[in-house]
Amino acid sequence: MTPPQPIPAQDAAPNWRQIVKKYQAPCLKKSLWQIANSMGSYVALWVAMYFTVSFSWPITLGLAILAALFLVRIFIIFHDCGHSSYFKSKNANNAVGFIAGLMTLTPYRHWRWQHAVHHGTSGNLDERGIGDVWTMTVKEYKAAPTGLKLQYRLTRNPFILFFLGPLGLFLVYQRFTYKHANRRDRIDVYKMNVCIAIYAVAMSLIFGFWNFLWLQLVITSVSGGAGIWLFYVQHQFEDTYWRAGDEWDYTDSAMQGSSFYRLPAILNWFSGSIGYHHIHHLSSRIPNYNLKACHEAEPFFQQVPELTLRSSLKSLKLRLWDEDAGKLVGYGVLRESK
Repeated sequence: MTPPQPIPAQDAAPNWRQIVKKYQAPCLKKSLWQIANSMGSYVALWVAMYFTVSFSWPITLGLAILAALFLVRIFIIFHDCGHSSYFKSKNANNAVGFIAGLMTLTPYRHWRWQHAVHHGTSGNLDERGIGDVWTMTVKEYKAAPTGLKLQYRLTRNPFILFFLGPLGLFLVYQRFTYKHANRRDRIDVYKMNVCIAIYAVAMSLIFGFWNFLWLQLVITSVSGGAGIWLFYVQHQFEDTYWRAGDEWDYTDSAMQGSSFYRLPAILNWFSGSIGYHHIHHLSSRIPNYNLKACHEAEPFFQQVPELTLRSSLKSLKLRLWDEDAGKLVGYGVLRESK
């Protein structure tokens, strides 16, 4: 990971709020084109799978994996609609967001609420638990009972997190409401569950139940694994940002606790430029197709933790927040402190 440059003090930093305003306006032409080349391609791939599944499962499997990559891009559209950044119209954001939510098996309004909590509390040690990756401090882990330690280790295990986790998250967890959700958010989950049931029945009638099942499982596991990895690595790196109480600061959280994930161009396209995550956390009203331009507009935005595909793999070994060292560490620190 490229070491981050020192972040200027707040009084020396540029007025970034004025700068990001230039990039917050959605472009209808770009949004519609992105819907066409993402959702349109995804539907076209399902059509192609229909014509290949009866004679060549390897070709169909390849098409399913490609469809999963497009589904990651569709989730970014869903994500932008949830931030009301994709269209000027609230109704348009909600309509497209709901459709994208059906494609990604995610209740739109309920997820929007949880994700808004994430943006308002990211990096705040006192506000963990909604819309984030479970992260314990070293002191908390040492004081935890054995059962909780085992639960935490299972939750942070890469195989469970990135392979079993996507199926559990999108097929099971998203079917239920969070205990603090309000009535409208709960109804949103129920409505989405009904729509998903109708979708599953219709697709089973078209493809046959078992063909639809294995194709949907492949698409969900690959797209979900990629999506969880992106979300994970954007905040779970060694020099990330966690502070408690009054020490927490919104700008510092965005600039130090959200990475710039420098991806190859093709992966950046499929991921909707979400690798410019620090820009997204500074202003969630910037549509994904403006993130790169905003990042390049001001040197201040470039003074952030930068990850590459290779350096991001180190995040797999990081498990706990060490409050004394001010960084994420692996379980090895537990042995060293004995």
